[in-house]
Amino acid sequence: MSTAHDLTEERAATAWDTAPAPWQTGDPYSEALRAGRGPLFLERSDGWLLPLDVERWCAAADPVDLAVLDRCEGAVLDVGCGPGRLVAALVARRRRTLGIDVSEAAVAHTVRHGGRALRRSVFEPLPGEGGWDTALLMDGNVGIGGDPRALLERLAALLAPGGLLIAETAPVDIDERVHVQVVQLAAAHRIAGTPFPWARLGTPALLRHADATGWHAVDQWSDGGRRFVALRT
Repeated sequence: MSTAHDLTEERAATAWDTAPAPWQTGDPYSEALRAGRGPLFLERSDGWLLPLDVERWCAAADPVDLAVLDRCEGAVLDVGCGPGRLVAALVARRRRTLGIDVSEAAVAHTVRHGGRALRRSVFEPLPGEGGWDTALLMDGNVGIGGDPRALLERLAALLAPGGLLIAETAPVDIDERVHVQVVQLAAAHRIAGTPFPWARLGTPALLRHADATGWHAVDQWSDGGRRFVALRT
């Protein structure tokens, strides 16, 4: 790992790049992160709701998370880091780590808790491209961008040759690409964010897309009701 090590602490902790993003200050997701609780959902256009586990995301890394982090190698890029529980846990292990997220509130939360993070989309230029040893796609972040193959191709470009990707998949066999919005439903009121493209993938679907984009699976497992896949370029 070399180029990722050139990232300065000042840059990682304070960058607030103003790229357009659906999750802006004042939206339901940002407000839930500030409060540390939901109820918060992803809502499809047909009204179907997927609960978002805000309380777990805002807490410290749990035993399932820590078991995933035990598998990480070298310098770690946490894609869609959210409020930064994994970044903070990796920093506590003295692991070179960067979180990226399009949400200003998520980046701020990560930095406040001792992590390094940038407000950045994974599809924008990033520090250390081609040099990261491990990338994480946790908490459903295989859905980022709504195009799994484009996301996998982008991650291959970010990782060093032979780099490791650990992805959390849906607990059911699904391969879905939709537009969703973050909604808060409480006390008879509904607050909705801006729609954006998203995908939901179970393990079989992720393995199919991985095979089509030049990745190979090295492991898959379940833990605490959650499912994971490890891939290499």
